[in-house]
Amino acid sequence: MARVTTSSIAPPFKQSISVGSLLPKFSSLLLEFPNLNVARGDRNHRITCRYGGGANSRQEDSRRSPQLNSDDDQALDVSTIRSNTVRLIDDQQNMVGIVSKTAAIQMAEEAELDLVILSPDADPPVVKLMDYNKYKYEQQKKKREQQKKNAALRMDQKELKMGYNIDVHDYSVRLRAAQKFLKDGDKVKVIVNLKGRENEFRNNAIELLNRFRNDIGELGIEESKNLRDRNMFMVLIPNKVVVQKEVPKRKGKSTGKEMSPSV
Repeated sequence: MARVTTSSIAPPFKQSISVGSLLPKFSSLLLEFPNLNVARGDRNHRITCRYGGGANSRQEDSRRSPQLNSDDDQALDVSTIRSNTVRLIDDQQNMVGIVSKTAAIQMAEEAELDLVILSPDADPPVVKLMDYNKYKYEQQKKKREQQKKNAALRMDQKELKMGYNIDVHDYSVRLRAAQKFLKDGDKVKVIVNLKGRENEFRNNAIELLNRFRNDIGELGIEESKNLRDRNMFMVLIPNKVVVQKEVPKRKGKSTGKEMSPSV
C-alpha cells in the first residue's frame, strides 16, 4: 500500500457529494469546513486520513506504527517532490528508470508497498518501492549488532603504580597482574610517581619502566608513554596474535581472589 501525503485545495462544491463516493480513489483525505456551525463554537473542522489503495489495500494498522517521526514523514511525503518525474527503483533493487510521479504512486499501490524518497534533491528525485517498516526494523537491528561489536572491542584500562625503588616481591605482583589483564584483553597503564627529591632518580624510573616492558615481552604492545613528567607512565595493549583472541573478553563479575584493577 503506498503511504504518501498529498494536499490540494478544491473550490466550493456546487452540489452535494458523499464521502463514500471518494473512498475508491482515496483513503487519505483532508476535508475542511470553515463555515460549519457547531455547538462548541469551533468553526474550523477537518477530516484527515492517508492516501492509499482503496478496498484492495492491506490494513495499514496491521504493520504500521501508530506514530512516525519527522524523518519518516519526510521520506514518505511524495507531495514535497516538485518534479513531475522520478527515478524509480523497485523492491528488488532493479532500476526501473524515469517515470512520472503519478505512475510511481500507482506502481506502489499495485505492489502494496511504500514509495520512499531516497534522494529528494536529485534531478529527477530518486524514489524506491519498499516495505518501509521492515526496512527501518532491519536498520535498527544492524545498528544494535554494531553497537554490540563496538562494546566487545572496547578495552578497559587497568592501572599499576610502582615506586622507582620497588622491591622484588611487589614488582612480581604487578608483573603478574599486568600479564593477567593483557590476557583478558585490557589495556595496562604502568605508572611511576616521582615525589619531591625523588626526581633525582629519574633514570632509575626510566630503567624500571623499560625493564617492565621487556618482562612483558610479546604479550603486550607499547601504545604510548611519557618519560618527561614526574608522573611517568607507559600504556600497553594486548597482542591479540599472542593471546590468541579475536575479541577481548570483558569480565562481567569479579571475585575476591582477583587482582584489583589498580595495584
